[in-house]
Amino acid sequence: MVNAAVNFTQAVIDLHPCYEIDHFSYKLTSSPSVICVILYFFLALLSVITICGNLLVIISIAYFKQLHTPTHSLILSLAVADLLVGIVVFPLSMAFSLSSCLFYEGLLCKVRDSFDITLSTCSIMNLCCISVDRYFAVCQPLMYKTKINQHVVVFMIVVSWGISALIGIGVIIAGLNDDKCEGSCFIDILMANTIGPTVSFYFPVIIMLCIYLKIFLVAQRQARSIQMAAKCAAAVSKMERKSTKTLATVLGVFLCCWTPFFLCITFLPFTSSPIPVPVIETLNWLTLSNSMLNPFIYAFFYQWFRSAFKIIVSGQIFQGNFANSKLS
Repeated sequence: MVNAAVNFTQAVIDLHPCYEIDHFSYKLTSSPSVICVILYFFLALLSVITICGNLLVIISIAYFKQLHTPTHSLILSLAVADLLVGIVVFPLSMAFSLSSCLFYEGLLCKVRDSFDITLSTCSIMNLCCISVDRYFAVCQPLMYKTKINQHVVVFMIVVSWGISALIGIGVIIAGLNDDKCEGSCFIDILMANTIGPTVSFYFPVIIMLCIYLKIFLVAQRQARSIQMAAKCAAAVSKMERKSTKTLATVLGVFLCCWTPFFLCITFLPFTSSPIPVPVIETLNWLTLSNSMLNPFIYAFFYQWFRSAFKIIVSGQIFQGNFANSKLS
């Protein structure tokens, strides 16, 4: 066991360019290599882009009255979660990387894991709420305004953040009990690698995929009968389908970023040989990069977001009242 720990420690030192071992604990190296400097410059750049992009989304939705809708309120909640990833999780993950925490799990590692799990769970909960919003908008448009209003959306957001916070706090509490176990506790491994991913990821993803499949089938029927509808109704239907397509793209990008990591940690206990540290580290940063991509998706698909971004970045909002502006 001691030899295995030493070998694992040496492997992490050899594979991660920014850490060194000091009395069986990891710390950032005092003499960083060129690769380490380039790596951390790139990660810092990702953090800045994540913060700026999601700030633009938050300011746009909060400032322009045209964007004060239930759907955009849910997008706002998602952007806040992504913003906190850029502000909190990115710096903590740079200071206490996943590979360094694999061997020595200090309190700050548990705090980082708690924020990471809380915000990722909050993201997927918000995506679940958005899929429900899109279901009523496309499949039951006549009931949409009665089923999905601001009060319902606020309840959805509060529940999403509340459940996510409870899960994040539970991670810290469970982690504090690790010292009472001799070796690894089976229940902790089961929670971390099986039950946790199932509740926080696989089950919500299956629900969202079923909802979007239903939306797709209904949208197809609408497209076939659109010639029989009035032009106004057709325009509304087209707008709702485009909004659904955009938010489905957000879901697709989320799955591409998060699925490899969750598959990795799910099958980790069943593998005979450990997964290489660079693979785990890369998958971890791939999940975090998802928070950076969402604002670019909005800007690519939505003309009104591009118009809002342009007004904000150019500083026009400080030169007059544009809150009631019609965003093309």
